[in-house]
This record gives sequence, C-alpha cells and structure tokens, in this order.
Amino acid sequence: MFPFQDKKLPLKSRIDDLISRLTIEEKHDFINFKTPGIPRLGISAYSWWSEALHGLARSGCATVFPQAIAMAATFTPELVEKMGQVIAEEGRARHFDARKHGETGIYYGLCYCAPNVNIFRDPRWGRGHETYGECPFLTGQMGAAYVRGLQGMDPEHLRAVAVPKHFAAHSGPEEGRTYFNCVVSRKDLYETYLPAFRACIEAGAMSLMPAYTALNGTPCTTNSELMIEILRKQWGFKGAVLSDCNAGLKLVRDHKSHADYPAALTDALQSGLDIALDVLDDDLRKKVHEKGIPEDLLEQKLRTQFNVTFRLGIFDAEPDDVPSPDIIECPEFRKLALDSSRRGIVLLKNDNGALPLEKNKIRALAVIGPNADNVRALMSNYYGRATRVVTLLQGILNEADDDCRIIYARGSDLVPMDSENVPTIAEAVSAAERADVTILCVGLSPELEDEEGTGTLSKNGADKHELELPETQLALVQAICAVAKKVILVNVSGSAVRVPDEQADASLQVFYPGAEGGTAVADVLFGKVNPSGHLPVTFYRDIKELPDFQDYSMTGRTYRFFAGEVQYPFGYGLSYTTFECTKLSLSETLQAGAHCPLAVTWENTGVYAGEDVIQVYVRALAPSTRSPLRQLAAVKRIALQPGATQTCQLEIPSTAFTLINEEGQTFYEEGEWEIQVADKRKIVKMVK
Repeated sequence: MFPFQDKKLPLKSRIDDLISRLTIEEKHDFINFKTPGIPRLGISAYSWWSEALHGLARSGCATVFPQAIAMAATFTPELVEKMGQVIAEEGRARHFDARKHGETGIYYGLCYCAPNVNIFRDPRWGRGHETYGECPFLTGQMGAAYVRGLQGMDPEHLRAVAVPKHFAAHSGPEEGRTYFNCVVSRKDLYETYLPAFRACIEAGAMSLMPAYTALNGTPCTTNSELMIEILRKQWGFKGAVLSDCNAGLKLVRDHKSHADYPAALTDALQSGLDIALDVLDDDLRKKVHEKGIPEDLLEQKLRTQFNVTFRLGIFDAEPDDVPSPDIIECPEFRKLALDSSRRGIVLLKNDNGALPLEKNKIRALAVIGPNADNVRALMSNYYGRATRVVTLLQGILNEADDDCRIIYARGSDLVPMDSENVPTIAEAVSAAERADVTILCVGLSPELEDEEGTGTLSKNGADKHELELPETQLALVQAICAVAKKVILVNVSGSAVRVPDEQADASLQVFYPGAEGGTAVADVLFGKVNPSGHLPVTFYRDIKELPDFQDYSMTGRTYRFFAGEVQYPFGYGLSYTTFECTKLSLSETLQAGAHCPLAVTWENTGVYAGEDVIQVYVRALAPSTRSPLRQLAAVKRIALQPGATQTCQLEIPSTAFTLINEEGQTFYEEGEWEIQVADKRKIVKMVK
C-alpha cells in the first residue's frame, strides 16, 4: 500500500505523496475530466462527468424523481435534501460495483453535474425545467438542500460531489448558447443571478461548473472575476471548478477567443478552472502535452481536485461506505419519489368542487390527450432507467373502480405531424360524449422544450417562442369542452404556458413528475391525496408583455419585477380544503444584520385534511434604490386536520432586509419593511 492510499494519514500528506509519484504526462492527464488508470500506483481510471439532476442518470437503473421544477413546486427543501441522499446512496453503490467490474467511463463517477441553479427568468427557455424556478431565494434553498443531501454532513468524508451549474448568468437562448454574450448589470448579477450559487457554496458544494456563455464579454470558462474574485475570494470556495462539456474546445471553435486548444486550456486554468471536461482525441491530448502547462500550475490544480476526490474514498485501499447495488430503486426510494411527485402537483382551478372525483359515481371515464400515455412527459431529461414507469393513463386505470369503464383516445399529437397514424379529434369527442367525466391531458414534453440539439419537435432551437399550447392541442381542448359533461384539464409541462382551462371545470399543473407521476396524478384526482403544490414560476397571460428573450435585465420579469396581470402568479396553488392565516406576530423593530423571528398561526377552515406551505414575503416600503416588488424570504410546509390550528415559528434571514445598488454593493436598508403572509401584513422598522 502506498502512503496516499492510507486513510489514516493526514489528507495533505496523502496528496503530497501522490503528486510526488506522478510523471509530468500523468499530471497533464489529471487536468482532464477522464483520467486514465495508473496500474503501477494501483489507481483506477476515473471520470468527473456524471449526471443526477433528479436521480442517478444515464448509468442504468435508478430511482427517477420528479424533475427539478417539479421539486421546486413542493416549496419543500427537505424533500430535495432527501432526494440528494438517495442519489448519493445509489451513486456510491453503482460506482464501486461498476469499478469492481472494470467500468470506469463517463456517468459512473461520483461527481454529479447538478443542481442547476440558474434562474428561470423567461418561460421561453427550453432548459428551465432543470431549474428550481424564477426565485433566487427558493432556488438557493433548494440548491443548498441538494448539496447537503448529496454530499452528506461530514466535509471530511464526502458521499458524492455536487457541481452546481451554470455559473453565473445562463438561461437561454439555447441556440447559440456556446458563444452568446450575456449582458448583465452589476445590480442584476448580485441581486438575481449569483445568490443561489452562493447558497450552494455556503452549503458546502465542493465543485461548480461555469456556463458556456460569455458574461459581459468574457467567456465564463476563462472569467477570472467569476472563478477567482467572486467564487474564491469573496465566497471562500475551496472546491474544484469543472468546465461544461467541451467548453475549452468551444472557446476556440465558437467564442473564437483563442488560437488553439492548448492556449485556451492554459488560460482557463489560470483564470480559475481546475478540471477540463473536454473530450479529447489522442492527437489533441498529445498537443497539450507537447505545448505543456507550467508544472507549478499543474500541481496547484491537482492539489485542488485531490482535495475533493480523496474525500470521496476513491483513492483508499479499502473504501468505506460502499452500499449494496440491491438498494438501487428499492421500495423506500420509490415511495419518496412518489411522495415528492404528489406534493409538487398544483391545483389551478376547481369550480364548484369538481375535484376530487367520487369513484362510486363514475361509470365511464374518458382519458384523452397526447400526454395521457406519454412517458417522455414524465421523465423530462437527464434521467435514469426506471424499472416501472406509471403514465397518467395507467395511474388512472389503477385507481379507478373496477366497474368503471375507461375510454382512452389520444385525440391529437403534441404538435401537428405528417403521419399516417395521426389521432383524430373525432375519436376523442366520441369518447368524451360517452363519459361521465373527461380527464384531458395536454401540455408539452422535452421534445418541445429542452437542451439545444435535443428538442426534436421544437422549431426554436429547443426553446419555446410562445406561451400558447400548439394549435392541434388547442383545437382538441375546444372540441372536448364543447361536448363533455365534466372536464378536468391536466397540463403537463416543464414551464409556464397559457393554460387553456377557461371552459374546464378544474385544472391541474403537473411539472414533469418522474417515474411515479401517473400514480401521483391519480391520487390527486380521486382525493387520495390533497394537492399542495405551488407555482415556482409565473404563468403570464401573453408573451408580448415580456422583454426580449435575449435581454438579461430583470426589469419586467418574474414575480419580483413584473407588475402586470398574470394568469396564475408565483406561489399560487389551491387545495381541496381552505387554509387561513389567523395571526402573524413579530417585533416592530429589527436591528440591521439580525434575523427576524416570527410566529404564524395557520388554520384548516375546510372539510379535508391537507398540507399547505406558509410563504413569507418582504418588501422595502421606501427603498433608496430600485428593489423587488416583493421577495420570498421564508417557507414552511404544514399538515393540518379539518378545524385544526397550529402556530409555527419561522425566521426571515437578515439578508432579506438588504438591497443592492447599481454598482452591485449590498447594504442593509434602514426604514420600514412590510412582511406579508397570506392576507396578513405587518410593518417592521429596520434600525442600526
């Protein structure tokens, strides 16, 4: 056993020993994400590229949780933390089992390119469903929870490594993302785009991924202000910065900022990058070796990355904490995924108590629409292979009474298609006419909104260009609503759309819900579960009310800065019961820099048991600089029986009472602040 393999020795001594044994060629190889094994040292090959946005991805069977935007709709960071724990458990089982069988390629490492904590500033962005929505506070809470769950609470012994992405301002357009220049003011950068990343770093994230894009003229991959000044000097980051896939190569090809790859790589390393996720052929790898990176720079980068990988146990002669592969997709983990899916479903409309459905009164039920039996609309992107996937149709079949007749008709495709097997609206109309209740499942799928190159049905580079559903679906909705006795519209999408529910009796928003999505939706429809999700994004009325997609200014965007009428606001979500905030108590004055404790009394005033999320918002009443119209500052999920009351203690962090000026400087704003919880408002005075 070499000294670097002895986990009893101090970490620094182990790192020093390993570096002393490496040749200059091997040191160069470690800068790349995919390091070859070194048999003479007993070191296995290793890849830094693995994926796990909402479950272990692209490496075989795994528990598939709801996509990030659906987890955000729960407004419950604790669920994200538990998901992170499951990913780490399954990931360690998969990694060490694969290594035992000689599989060390991409997707089998323990460094996961997640969470995506970019701000979903515009509903047109195709990858928005990978994020936790439009709110910097909620995104930061969810991202930090993911980091804690995935990495574990012992910084000396990491279970896995979180790689928050894409640092820092990156949210479309997808087309041109590898060279697009994001023009962002200092105020917007520090007020909107950076806080969630900082929350992840403060939670202990040991890696981070810069964006492909440029920020104010400098590619993020070579942006020393981001990676050194802000990340390391201001925030104290101690981990390793990993580039996006082929970002170094794209500096040459797309940004055209460097003459060749070796020059681009050296510049990136000097600017704060530690590991290059560039897929190199033998010729290009040889050129890097020939041109050479200064050895002192190489060793600095190796110390940084070894400070991370040694804590994972992958260099230990006998690694600890190696779970059995049998735990992958076990019943306990699937149940957690199901519970998460249930809590993320948002009840948008429920006229005259149309929901929940009464099973014993329904003899014929029509299930119609392109998303009724669509697996892709469950799984989103970056997903693992679930051994069982429950579509909406299957979930309804499983939950309905045995003597209830289920009539299924697709009715239309997601978009107009040139095909001999195009479903007909007439078939769907016939089904609706024969049914007591019609469940109409419309919306989008990752084929219409996704990463550049993967949204195969998108006409806009995987982004959307409007809020309305495709015309073929709108025609289906109109036809069904004209004949059906009762219509429950279920919109499945990863982003805000203009929900066509005006003629529906009730409507649900289902963000891509994962492998158990159909069961979760059926549980809500039939009242087995009371819906408790809330919108993590604003559902606007008209895309024309928003600024240009390429404009990164936050003016007129999201609930924090949009003052117009919306279809459904951020934070919105109904229940089968009713809740009331009966009391809000807090101090009338607050010292600058202090947290603000408050007591909130919540009552279930309806007839169903249910869960709700207490949402606390703040705003400066006479701000000295431009500031948000309101800002989410605390959340807490609560469960109450009918007629029950509970008083909850919450705390608003001191940072909620800060403003940011045009230079990007943060300061405590003295004067009056309004605290809002439901329909209750209190004024607190901030004093020095």
